Amino acid sequence: MAGAERLGAALAHRLGRRVAAVGAPEPPIPGAWRAQLTAARPALRGLADALALALNDPFPTATVMGRCAAALATLPVVAQRHPDACVVWFDAHGDVNTPGAADVGYLGGMVVSAACGLWDSGLGAGLALDRVVLVAARDLDPPEQALIASGALRHLPVGPDLPARLAEAVAGRPVYVHLDVDSLDAGLVPSEYQVADGLPFADLHAACKGLADQRLIGLEIAEFEDAWPDGRPGDTAPLLAALDPLLRVLASNTGTA
Repeated sequence: MAGAERLGAALAHRLGRRVAAVGAPEPPIPGAWRAQLTAARPALRGLADALALALNDPFPTATVMGRCAAALATLPVVAQRHPDACVVWFDAHGDVNTPGAADVGYLGGMVVSAACGLWDSGLGAGLALDRVVLVAARDLDPPEQALIASGALRHLPVGPDLPARLAEAVAGRPVYVHLDVDSLDAGLVPSEYQVADGLPFADLHAACKGLADQRLIGLEIAEFEDAWPDGRPGDTAPLLAALDPLLRVLASNTGTA
């Protein structure tokens, strides 16, 4: 939550928007993912309500969340309000595991699959898997690799011509962008999960420049930590600079971040 607060404040200042906070910092919930989901569900429902209210306005939304698991609340709302939208999911992980399909034990690893109705989180579904574009994933579990290999899930790996590949995958649809900062190369941004061979800032900027040409529904950012393990504070400036093309779209409107 501390990282989300830091990044949220910087983002709101950059966009000239006010912040609407949902939830409050609490100690980590012990136990397996089911216990964590049960404890978090009231706050996640509050987040879903807040996003639904924000989507009543005609301009794109901006959301900062501590963990990707919070998207259990946001993706079903986007799917309901914008059934034609493409969700561009920047993440080092697939997040399409399901309970029992893999020994993940991690709620954040089952976010997209819940939104797509592959299991019931109690927070809704409605997102078609073929409307998800996974970008920069490189730490994938076997069930996730199987979905990609079958063609059920579109995956764009790190590499040349990402903006062109993204444009082809989005195919002119409205876009809702989720950015887990672990999609970036290890060492660039403080996050709990550091995965090598990710996106450099320049590649993220180029991808955002292409996405800014689409109709943007919203941007959500997850997993930014307040500090590095050695105590250095997290610097939001390089990340926001990489996101600048999308932030320019957001800043051209007014509303709530």
